[in-house]
Amino acid sequence: MIARLSGIVAETGLSHLVVDVGGVGYLVHASARTLRDAGGVGDAVRLLIETQVREDSISLFGFLDAGERDWFRLLGSVQGVGARTALSILGALSPDQLVMAIASEDKASLTRADGVGPKLGARLITELKDKVSAMALPASAGKKGALAPVSGGASADAVSALVNLGYRRAEAFAAVMAAKQELGDAATVSDLIRGGLKELST
Repeated sequence: MIARLSGIVAETGLSHLVVDVGGVGYLVHASARTLRDAGGVGDAVRLLIETQVREDSISLFGFLDAGERDWFRLLGSVQGVGARTALSILGALSPDQLVMAIASEDKASLTRADGVGPKLGARLITELKDKVSAMALPASAGKKGALAPVSGGASADAVSALVNLGYRRAEAFAAVMAAKQELGDAATVSDLIRGGLKELST
């Protein structure tokens, strides 16, 4: 199995690139984000590879970092998400954005990806919510800490209030979680709304 390729970009396409490794060209499928950041024809590139073997084909999928590769594997575990859909999601959302979208139950962000409708967006949240709840908050969300569920309680009410004020659900969730880290579990809805607005204004 191929796990990594280091070589020269020989060709790029809408959903793939060809990596020349010692005169052998490997066709590697990749997300729009990876294709954008991998460089142009003639540039050196190093990709982590996920190899998928089927009865009639061997396909290579390339990633610039382990986070994106791990999300590709995780997305592929969801019923109805094939490799093409997983790459589409990764092209629309970074790993940190995916964590926030799923933890905050932000279907709208997930459906920005081609091939992801409301039903699949809901399934992604349902099947992956427990898996991302143990992940750390992305650096962009402020303080480090575990992601908490938003299905009820003061945090959920504060998130809803910020959404009603016009903020996107994922950014409202991130702000409330950062405020809760600072204020503690005893914080009231009002405390979390004020703290969340403070986070959003910085």
